[in-house]
Amino acid sequence: MQLVLSMTYLWLKAGHVIFVIFWMAGLFMLPRFFVYHQETAPGAPENALWVEREGKLLKIILWPSLLVVWALGIALAVSSGAFGQHWLNLKLLFVLGLTAYHLWLAGYAGALARGERKLDGRKLRLLNEVPGIAVAVIVVLAVVKPF
Repeated sequence: MQLVLSMTYLWLKAGHVIFVIFWMAGLFMLPRFFVYHQETAPGAPENALWVEREGKLLKIILWPSLLVVWALGIALAVSSGAFGQHWLNLKLLFVLGLTAYHLWLAGYAGALARGERKLDGRKLRLLNEVPGIAVAVIVVLAVVKPF
């Protein structure tokens, strides 16, 4: 029985890591899409293509990955008894931050689709650094478990 439980844990962990990679790829791509989108003229045919690309990225990669990451992450925490450990609490705080960032990106995609261009390319490029910093902290917390 112990072997089955340990194998289940490893499969959950592998799936979690795989979908985190998908999610992160999307979180890096979408702000870059926004930069290119904002460089097109609002009424240009290419503008509609960017709206379509952003929508597909959200629908096909980002939303499913987000849901699977959370489901497998919770299953991992439950199966390993990690809830209540300080490293996991802090990791969850950063993952909640990334989730909020994801929601903000989805909202900004909607604003761009309506023709609202609230940020310039420089600010969008800076925002593109958010997931990289967050994932660096998350990986250190999950692997090193400093406390």
